[in-house]
Amino acid sequence: MADQERLVNSFCEMVQIDSPSDEEEDVARHLVDRLEGLGFQVARDAHGNVIASEEGGQPLLLSAHMDTVEPGRGIKPRIQGDRIVSDGTTILGGDCKAGVAAILEGLQSIKDEGLTRCPVQVVFTRGEEIGLIGATNLDYSMIRAKESVVFDGNGPVNTITGASPTYVGFDVTVKGRAAHAGVEPEKGISAIRIASDIISQLPNGRLDEETTFNVGTIAGGSVRNAVPSDATFSGEFRSRNTETLDLLRMDVEAVFEKARQKYSEATIDDQLEVLFHMYNLDPNDQIVKLVTRVMSDLNLKPNIKPSGGGTDANVMRHHGIECVVVGMSTNEMHTINEYVVIPDLVNTAIFCQNVLTAKP
Repeated sequence: MADQERLVNSFCEMVQIDSPSDEEEDVARHLVDRLEGLGFQVARDAHGNVIASEEGGQPLLLSAHMDTVEPGRGIKPRIQGDRIVSDGTTILGGDCKAGVAAILEGLQSIKDEGLTRCPVQVVFTRGEEIGLIGATNLDYSMIRAKESVVFDGNGPVNTITGASPTYVGFDVTVKGRAAHAGVEPEKGISAIRIASDIISQLPNGRLDEETTFNVGTIAGGSVRNAVPSDATFSGEFRSRNTETLDLLRMDVEAVFEKARQKYSEATIDDQLEVLFHMYNLDPNDQIVKLVTRVMSDLNLKPNIKPSGGGTDANVMRHHGIECVVVGMSTNEMHTINEYVVIPDLVNTAIFCQNVLTAKP
């Protein structure tokens, strides 16, 4: 059985190791030591992902990511009742270190109790929060597993991601013409003004139950008394409907083209890229049946529902690994109000232990 005190201490220790995206090295070294202590052979691929393996055929892959979003430096976790929270100045880092902690505790409790379990591989990825970069660059030649449980969902462990969208990111660069804003502004072409005009023509927010659109960053100009010659902005749209995605892409490209015609003396460059693809969970997959059976045996009713987010599972599934994404006890992810429910965290570790001992 999972040791609650050890689990909470392990989680709190890890969230105090800063690991914003692209700066995961310290936590990676910590996890290598932890996995080696559990008896695994641990390696790093060329991208820096942590991959733990052991002997045995048909291993089950356990996966979570190492990076966190900002503000995620100097996290100070504290216990409030049955919750773990930050001090309110940073995120907590439960996304995804609650998943990491649950995996480690599940493995440790099995070892302590001398239980028989299935062969396992463990993958802790980098750069999940900035576009599933670690999973995209994972050395799949090192992965033998064909089934995986990904601990990266919101809420309790029995929350299962039943569907996930395709994600399209876009970056736009506008080049206008600089001029002195007080002496001869008429000679300038404001890149910021053009970027603002384009953004105002784009959709925003939730478009329907399957589709969202967001412009997330904007930058430009150099000083307040110069007509800005450069501006950039970036955004995304995502949907679980292929037809909607195609229509949105055409609409976005039409907005860009209209702007080029309107501002013919400026240069407007855009780049659209699909960062991950949608999937719908098949309830007849063996890994889905295993996960839901174990949850039911633990009196945790499986709650399968669609998500608007993506996880490493979106990428791994395209590499032939059947994945199920489960909750990891984290709530209000990506905010300073993020919190982890301790009983849910314990249940996540217990589920991990039981899924490993139940799989033949």
